Amino acid sequence: MIILKSSREIDKIKVSCRIVAEVLEELKIRVIDGIRTRDIDRIAEELIRKKGGIPAFKGYRGFPSTACISVNEEIVHGIPSGRMIEEGDIVSIDIGVIRDGYYGDAALSVPVGKISEDAEKLLRITEESLYKAIDKAIPGNRVSDISCAVQDYVENAGYSVVREYVGHGIGRSLHEDPPVPNYGERGKGPRLKNGMVLAIEPMVNIGLSDLNVLDNGWTAVTKDKSLSAHFEHTVAIIGDSPLILTML
Repeated sequence: MIILKSSREIDKIKVSCRIVAEVLEELKIRVIDGIRTRDIDRIAEELIRKKGGIPAFKGYRGFPSTACISVNEEIVHGIPSGRMIEEGDIVSIDIGVIRDGYYGDAALSVPVGKISEDAEKLLRITEESLYKAIDKAIPGNRVSDISCAVQDYVENAGYSVVREYVGHGIGRSLHEDPPVPNYGERGKGPRLKNGMVLAIEPMVNIGLSDLNVLDNGWTAVTKDKSLSAHFEHTVAIIGDSPLILTML
């Protein structure tokens, strides 16, 4: 069931989303050659709690950490560890926050120092596909118009979208209806309405879309070991247009 949010509820989601955005902005400059992913996670938790939020992912279905930190061929749900970040890596950071009973969720991928031209293009295409999708989040469109926008843009660039993981509605729960895939035929699925709040999150691989999940039960990696990137915003449909809540 899709839950439409009132203006009061969207204001509460906006507070959580603001924390998410501020923390991601600070983490972007902390992701440097030599830092370990568990240190990034520690900083993320400190920042979230300092700003009055609660890490939404920590303990969610048993996930052990505040942030999902996925490096290079890791697509999503990377578990922070002693892994050291190196020059040339791309690092995806996914953060969720709950405050006053409402969730916010966003992700980005950042380069570490000088990265390859292929990696630069992957980051650009993935982020641009997110904004192509957000442009479709207007009343009267359908969910698959968002999905199709991602798929068309990504595949026209020669990359592939991940199909096993999708975006989602968000509000009093971290994951609500409707699911928002990154592929699909336009004009299908639930019709978009004012009051809907969606986490839209393209996950894009340079190579094939196939993936494996590591033995830790969480971390998804590309089967062909190609690079992957992930960008996400929480978006509310208000006044017949999309409003990005996780943008500063």
